[in-house]
Amino acid sequence: MVIGFGDLSPRQHALLGRWLPGATVERDHSWGLVATTVLEVTRAGARFIVKAGGDEDQHIQRELHAHLAWLRPWTERGRAPELVNGSADAKLLVTRYLPGELVLGSGYADDPGIHRQAGELLALLHAQVAVTDAGYERSENERSLAWLRRPHRIEASGVRRLRAEIATWPTPPATLVPTHGDWQPRNWLVHDGVVSVIDFGRAAMRPAYTDFSRLAAQDFRRDPALEAAFLDGYGADPREPDAWRRTRVRAAIGTAAWAHQVGDEQFEAQGHRMLAEVLAPS
Repeated sequence: MVIGFGDLSPRQHALLGRWLPGATVERDHSWGLVATTVLEVTRAGARFIVKAGGDEDQHIQRELHAHLAWLRPWTERGRAPELVNGSADAKLLVTRYLPGELVLGSGYADDPGIHRQAGELLALLHAQVAVTDAGYERSENERSLAWLRRPHRIEASGVRRLRAEIATWPTPPATLVPTHGDWQPRNWLVHDGVVSVIDFGRAAMRPAYTDFSRLAAQDFRRDPALEAAFLDGYGADPREPDAWRRTRVRAAIGTAAWAHQVGDEQFEAQGHRMLAEVLAPS
């Protein structure tokens, strides 16, 4: 099968022609569930990753901002791809190819040492800056309620319980730091035993503990030794119980509803399991 630049818009194709003239597509890494094209390309013996968003895409802008503002603690160590060029308006960016094997689906996924490295890397990201946001909790509550108004397969009784619980939550000021937003083995690479990080399309200022959500729902649940190793690398556990409860509920709602909307039945099932766990009697 011949792979080309067919999914890029004319503007994106023209920009890429100026940035990497004569580049050849070697592999399509696109996920398929969202309108983001991810291509591995070569030019003059060098390899690059091209990311191009569709009309409604918001990920490229966030990824570009992350590269410009937050990734230096990783890139200066060779632990994240370096930005080559990008345009938020055109929803296009190019980074240098970062070698490695995805942790997800490999033997590394159950290696405590890999999780310890991931904890160390996340601590570097979070430590850069912190700001106080008086409206974060209220905004996140509204976001969860909005998910519940959209199409999903959460049972009506569960929706009523979730809405009732959210209505009781306090909205204290929150401390926000730079977060990855999808911190899990799917976005970690291993090369010669060293972990590096990819995919910054969900990067944003959030409480530090929100970057624990994916791991807590998946890897930590599977093996507590991975959690212990991760925390050993990260440092002090930022998960204050009440705030962590709110985050778990929000993550469960968002996972179940989003996965249903994009047709990811496996991820939707995980969301419903997460909901069952947070709604179970304590």
